[in-house]
Amino acid sequence: MAAFEEMGVLPEIGKSIEEMEWTLPTDVQAEAIPLILGGGDVLMAAETGSGKTGAFCLPIMQTVWETLKDLESGKSQKVTTIHSTPDWLLNVWDRSSAMAITPDGLRCQSREQREWHGCRANKGVHSSGKYYFEATVTDEGLCRIGWSTPMASLDLGTDKFGFGFGGTGKKSNNKQFDDYGEAFGMHDVIGCYLNLNDWTISFSKNDSNLGQAFSIAQHLRNASFFPAVAMKNAEILFNFGAQSFKYQPKQDYIAICQAPKNCVKNSEASSNQSSSKNLSKTNNAPQAIIIEPSRELAEQTYNQIIKFKKYLESPNISVLLVVGGVNIKVQIATLSAGVDIVVGTPGRLEDLITSGYLSLTHCRFFVLDEADGLLKQGYNDLIERLHRQIPKITCDGKRLQMIVCSATLHSFEVKKMADKLMHFPTWVDLKGEDAVPETVHHVVVHVDPQKDKSWQSLRQHILTDGVHAKDHVGPNSISPETFSEAVKMLKGEYCVRAIDKMKMDRAIIFCRTKLDCDNLEKYFNQLGGGANNPKNPYSCVCLHGDRNPPERKMNLEKFKQMKAKFLICTDVAARGIDITGLPFMINITLPDEKSNYVHRIGRVGRAERMGLAISLVSTIPEKVWFHGGWCPSRGRNCWNSNVTDQGGCCIWYNELRLLGEIEEHLNVTIQQVEPDLNIPVDQFDGKVIYGQKRLNIGTGYETHVEQMTPVVQQLSKLESEAQLLYLKRHLAKCK
Repeated sequence: MAAFEEMGVLPEIGKSIEEMEWTLPTDVQAEAIPLILGGGDVLMAAETGSGKTGAFCLPIMQTVWETLKDLESGKSQKVTTIHSTPDWLLNVWDRSSAMAITPDGLRCQSREQREWHGCRANKGVHSSGKYYFEATVTDEGLCRIGWSTPMASLDLGTDKFGFGFGGTGKKSNNKQFDDYGEAFGMHDVIGCYLNLNDWTISFSKNDSNLGQAFSIAQHLRNASFFPAVAMKNAEILFNFGAQSFKYQPKQDYIAICQAPKNCVKNSEASSNQSSSKNLSKTNNAPQAIIIEPSRELAEQTYNQIIKFKKYLESPNISVLLVVGGVNIKVQIATLSAGVDIVVGTPGRLEDLITSGYLSLTHCRFFVLDEADGLLKQGYNDLIERLHRQIPKITCDGKRLQMIVCSATLHSFEVKKMADKLMHFPTWVDLKGEDAVPETVHHVVVHVDPQKDKSWQSLRQHILTDGVHAKDHVGPNSISPETFSEAVKMLKGEYCVRAIDKMKMDRAIIFCRTKLDCDNLEKYFNQLGGGANNPKNPYSCVCLHGDRNPPERKMNLEKFKQMKAKFLICTDVAARGIDITGLPFMINITLPDEKSNYVHRIGRVGRAERMGLAISLVSTIPEKVWFHGGWCPSRGRNCWNSNVTDQGGCCIWYNELRLLGEIEEHLNVTIQQVEPDLNIPVDQFDGKVIYGQKRLNIGTGYETHVEQMTPVVQQLSKLESEAQLLYLKRHLAKCK
């Protein structure tokens, strides 16, 4: 526990960690926990099973608990004390969703690259007077600085109520952009002048007066004018006069913070918010949103948090699991009662948010676990939409923290999303590009129906997927369709052979489609005497998208509790299933995505336990189902076995090419073994027992003395000879 305490983890959490037998933090935990506790955005790349879940759950849970503790003890301030301050500040209540404002209220930033986001100050001036403030560009990007009335859009200068001066050397009002002054950028200081005596607006750049920019129209002369900014991927520092200006204003102009009280107008946005909101807990507004790509992974993360918070009391942290397949009314009721951390899958989260039952107003942590999986499932737009809705500064002045983690973080899509949404994230990259853990031995078995013709005489074989139901296939044919059908039959045989040869009593078996899973399950039950046979040597359960949520949960629990030996699944289970000591994994077919190979075989070799992954790879093209958006039923009861080029739902699958891509991706050559599956265990760094920790390979303690005795005797003899030689030379000198 001391190691976790040194990183700032609470003793109450440490007690739970000790019960879970976590003696030392993993590498990713040691790097990420202090960064998250310190308030930064973090990108985590680490191998599967490296402790990523604990790396983000522990600091999030601690921060949430400390916030609740402050609220309980009355340490938190009310919003009214923040916004009724005499200081001139940028207004956290009057800003676009992607605009972040620092707690001191003087610096703002937007990392949105496609859209303009803006904000106004918490006070404005009206009636009369000549006022000035400074804005310093502190990062590259596009920006417009100037003056805005409360009626104006936050996209400064795009309507008749706002007046802006942009970095491209344009002034803008009412969507009219005209040349003015000169361009400006990073480190430039823009002076903003407002003359309510003659109703003009002007600007300066680095103390150089750029002349009059605007004349304020008659219909706006009863309005109040607020300092304002709009930007794209930029950062601006404001000075309203509380500190010394870098460049003093022109004669007769005063700092806007020195405006007479009778000429100052407080923002209505501030007063409206402060009258109704404070920093107290809002029941349906959690402090942390954790998004997972699958129900199983969401449940696993939820269960981890429940274990971590066991000894965190007074106040208690409320955690809610939000997934499909559960009555939404139960989740709504729990939200109404009060929730601090929400863990869920994208679909159900979106349902609750769009219907107003789940609020994002108090969100402090936005976590994307297995981010590449989320993006591959097409949730890019949803993630960006939710991110836009979350205030970038919380009610108590804390900045939103975004945490992204995955075992395969180095994809272009993830990097692009991180650049767009995250605030100068720190990379915790202990993995580099995809790699197979040292604790996983992975081999390839080639399935060649042209060499292994045993399929021609099989009396009993696995039920195939039906893609060749309309083709003329048979043992006497040498057509591509016949060999493709033979591959399907042989893969079933090789799978059973691997189980028998390695004496597997526990394994995850990955199939490409849900139909393949169902067929293998039927075959195992057929070989073992039925699904209800307690002595079935091939007892199995199935996990894929067509099984309803209760069945999926029940099947996974059966496998975890060893009531079933084999878990047959699609890639829905490739991520997040954490079963320590799982010894074996079989790929019936290689995954479509090369990165999923790492996720699949990463189900074994966890927690320093050795694991063996066997991939059955066809040497000839295999025809398989491929249902896409063109398929009316998306694969349900579809038997259109034409290839996609002919309007069908099948493709020819080239596993040798896929294998080459995987090897190139991992920069390794995966060992090939013969179809008899005599896997040379002793070639993997010494003999191992799969499912257990690596054995220490050496001479063996029992025979250690016998083996070392001759060497020790020789060393003793040489030592004696050396001493005698020294004495002889010493005596010779004395004479």
